Amino acid sequence: MTKDDCYLLGKLTKTHGLKGELAIWLDVDYPEEYEELDSVLLEIKGELIPYFVEEIQIRPNKSIIKFEDIDTIEDAQKIVNCDIYLPNDNLPELDDDQFYYHEIIDFDVIDEQKGKLGKVTAVYTSEAQDLIAMAYENSEILIPVSDEIVKSVDREKKELYTNLPEGLLEVYLNPDSDEEKDMDESAI
Repeated sequence: MTKDDCYLLGKLTKTHGLKGELAIWLDVDYPEEYEELDSVLLEIKGELIPYFVEEIQIRPNKSIIKFEDIDTIEDAQKIVNCDIYLPNDNLPELDDDQFYYHEIIDFDVIDEQKGKLGKVTAVYTSEAQDLIAMAYENSEILIPVSDEIVKSVDREKKELYTNLPEGLLEVYLNPDSDEEKDMDESAI
């Protein structure tokens, strides 16, 4: 199985205790959906290796996982910082107007006003705002993820439909900022 057949679930961040437990950061909206994991795939030296879950405790701030055959802090230390993957088959079905971030990479962005713009190159997540990165006229345009802006997706056509706020593209395409204009005026 390759990473193309999987999605990133999270990361092992540090050891926890002395008996092989690890703290796990889950990069998902609903961590409680993963309370019954039987196995995961860890990326070790570029390869996905299956590990069987002995126990997992989903907690608000830091979840804890224990794998079979990892029984000491030394064994656990060897897999700290490994990314955790699950097969795409494990993803719950979404409504037609919903999508997973990993699946829209390389989708065409079609705007209600401007038509076809460019391709999705990445999705950046943060606590403040998730952003879809789009390649457009040799620039990276960041599109805020919100229901008002990102309208729908067509998986068969590989298209993401948007209603971009007026001026969003120009912010990224206009090399002249107010600061540069102020500097030019002061030089006169």
